[in-house]
Amino acid sequence: MTVQKFAIDAAQNWFQRLDQQIFLADVLDQGSGTAMSVGFARYGKGERNPWKMSYDEALIITKGRFTVEGPDGPVSANAGEVIYLRAGTELVYSADEDAELVYVTYPHWLAATEKSAEADRLTEWRPAS
Repeated sequence: MTVQKFAIDAAQNWFQRLDQQIFLADVLDQGSGTAMSVGFARYGKGERNPWKMSYDEALIITKGRFTVEGPDGPVSANAGEVIYLRAGTELVYSADEDAELVYVTYPHWLAATEKSAEADRLTEWRPAS
C-alpha cells in the first residue's frame, strides 16, 4: 500500500523496557519494505531511558509532556510538538508526565542499533504481557 494509517490502539507487538512503564510498538519496521521505522511509545510519569542514537529520529508528542536530555541540555515538548534527534547523540528520554508519542527513525532503529556498539542494550527490551 502506498498510503497507510496507523492508530496507537491498533498497534501490536508491544515491547517493554525492563520493569519500567516504557513501551514501544513498531508499525513500520525493516520488514515493511520502507526506508524508515515508525512506531508508538508510551512512557509512565517519571520514567527515564538512557540511549545513544545510531539513527536519526523525530519524536511527535501526542499526549503529555516529554523531555530529551542531551549534551546541549534538556529539550521538552508538549502534545503537538516535535523533538528531533541526530545519530551519534547520547541522551536520556524522560517523561515529565504520562506521555504518548510517535517515533520516526531513519534508517530503521532496530537494524541500526544491532550494528552499533549499543547492540547489547536491546536485551533490556522484552515482549510486553
